[in-house]
Amino acid sequence: MSQEALSHAAGVSVRALADMERGRTRGPQRRTVQALAQALGVDEAGAARLEQSAAAGRPRPRAATGPTGSGTLALPRDIQDFTARGDALARLAELVPDAGAGLPAVTVVAGQPGLGKTAFAVHAAHRLAPHFPDGQFALDLHGMDAEPTSPRDALARLLGAIGVADAAIPSGTDDRAGLWRSLAGERRLLLLLDNAACEFQVEPLLPGTGASLTIITSRQALAGLESVHRTDLALLRREETVELLSRIIGPDRVGAEAQAARDLAGLCGHLPLAVRIAGQRLLSRPHERLGKLVARLATEARRLDGLQAGSLGVRAAFALSYRQLPPRSQTLLRRAALAAGADFSPETGALLAGLTCDEAAVCADELTDAGLLQSDPAGERYRFHDLLRLYAAERIDAEDGPDVRDAALDRTAHWMLRRATAAALHFDVDHEQTASQGDPDPATAPVGRERARAWLEAERAEWLAALRRAHGTGRHRQVLDTAQAMHWFSDLNQHWEQWVEVFRQSADSARALGSRQEEAVHLNYLAWAYNLCVHDPRAALTAADSALAAARECGDGLQQGWALGYGAGALHRLGRTEEAQERLRDSARCLASEESPHGRLAELTILNSLGTLLRQAGRAAEALEIHRRSERICRAGIPGRTVEVVELYHAVARQQIGNDLAALERWHEAEAPLRQALAAFDAAQMPAWSEQARLDLGRVLGATGHPEARATLLAARDALAALRDPRQVEAAEALAALDVNGACTA
Repeated sequence: MSQEALSHAAGVSVRALADMERGRTRGPQRRTVQALAQALGVDEAGAARLEQSAAAGRPRPRAATGPTGSGTLALPRDIQDFTARGDALARLAELVPDAGAGLPAVTVVAGQPGLGKTAFAVHAAHRLAPHFPDGQFALDLHGMDAEPTSPRDALARLLGAIGVADAAIPSGTDDRAGLWRSLAGERRLLLLLDNAACEFQVEPLLPGTGASLTIITSRQALAGLESVHRTDLALLRREETVELLSRIIGPDRVGAEAQAARDLAGLCGHLPLAVRIAGQRLLSRPHERLGKLVARLATEARRLDGLQAGSLGVRAAFALSYRQLPPRSQTLLRRAALAAGADFSPETGALLAGLTCDEAAVCADELTDAGLLQSDPAGERYRFHDLLRLYAAERIDAEDGPDVRDAALDRTAHWMLRRATAAALHFDVDHEQTASQGDPDPATAPVGRERARAWLEAERAEWLAALRRAHGTGRHRQVLDTAQAMHWFSDLNQHWEQWVEVFRQSADSARALGSRQEEAVHLNYLAWAYNLCVHDPRAALTAADSALAAARECGDGLQQGWALGYGAGALHRLGRTEEAQERLRDSARCLASEESPHGRLAELTILNSLGTLLRQAGRAAEALEIHRRSERICRAGIPGRTVEVVELYHAVARQQIGNDLAALERWHEAEAPLRQALAAFDAAQMPAWSEQARLDLGRVLGATGHPEARATLLAARDALAALRDPRQVEAAEALAALDVNGACTA
């Protein structure tokens, strides 16, 4: 068996096995021997002989230890290719003056598997060794083994290392701790306690007085230790990752395939252990190209297999921590790998793992303390390291199987869509709800628009994945209900490209249910998304034409009007201006006969669009009249619609009126309606709308030489670029024109 295979079967670390094979450990603990015998499948007689050999090795002789800490607890060899961690090393060095003042300093180096905690601690100990002339000792506490080193045994080794004879070492743990603290308080010592299991294990080993420095490494946070310094090791930056690779295999080899080296760094997740394994693998194959390993690791299913070099393996490192977890936390870890987004909430973890939300939160905190999840610094959300997510997904296949996996995904998708639908209905003008009707858990449902919006944005990846699953499993009515509820909410986040997928699926679901009227509705939503979210007018025209055919077939005048309007928008973007104007006039005539509030809002939209096209065709005066007509409708109010909804339409009319006045070079008159429109969009938190209005206002301010012009245009340009809005080009051109004309600047 390989060391990794035996480690996995016995629950004994690869490091411990390697120490036994090299003779560094000659008397392993009885439970360790029993675990090895069981894993190796030896019979009772063989197990007895194995235990006899271990027992003979347990009374280890102690070599005399000089000031440098030579002997059984000497510092491990430092690695020559140690890379980065400069800031962490500097902060650790700052603890030495405290130790010099007679205050024992303690630092805890904790974090996820593979961060290089031991390598960092050993490197730091070697650098700081000259400050501690009375001894530097390193003790492996075997925190990941089935039987970690007990405080009693650890104290015996420490006392022996500083010269206490066997006969003089007390038998009790408390007496040993007292003697150790008494002797350590008189010395200037550096103590490295590697691979600690818990606070209980290390507390008796910490000097109470004196000028010592103790460095503790652990995969656990050891949050219960008081008055300690904490060294947080982050993932390497990309340049640091490439530098480490260069130090392992040589700069010439990395320089010859610079892009492959950067790609390899990304595939290793910038995790030091993974980079070291990749480097060692390449070092053992001096003629193998980096690109070959990159190609192998690019396939997720093969990545953990590829990150294996001799006894070093990323999978084995993760497995050690995983096996230490209680069953419930193991379940949460592997099921959370099914979450759709880059991070997940305890709510999502609970649904996937079949736990209550409180249970999932406790498990998530436990996993964070174990370094297996990373918590968001601001909110209650958690994320995986990329390689840990792959490992967790492997455990799903091995321990749960496809039936349990599918049940977890279906349960989560059904719940998520119910909450997403209830949250989105806060924005639907036909519901005007303040409570979350239909929510699967009203007690925890987001209350009010602000909280509903925050939830929908935070869980966007999750409810979108749930919509995909519902569509794929034939739950078409739920898909339609969710997409319909999202209609008004989508206007607030027009810059989300995902709306194309949402409404494409809902149109497919309507078609699957044989509802031509709903198909027309959702094809119109899809045309809107193609036009305004991804700026694809050809696809928008196709969707609008399909919506028009469906609406005519079922005699829905409202949807015919919308389809004509969305088709006109696509034609305009394709440069077919006259056809666009004709469709808009047809749409306005179609909607004029619609008496419902929906019809009035649709008519307002079409009138505003028609006026915009007329202005762009050089007919600004006609456009102004049409937009004034829209404003009059808004001021008169629309029965069945709230003041807030009508005010948004009024803001659109005001924005267009400002642009009409600007086209007529009535610059000073244009400023007020544009400021009013911008204020309304900002108040409604509609960035895709407000930034376009900001651009329009900036151009008017530039024409009048207003001192706010430059700042307004700069803000609009940057925001439009972040929204991937094509009008960012207009903003850049307006700024350039401002420079050329020598306008006043802010």
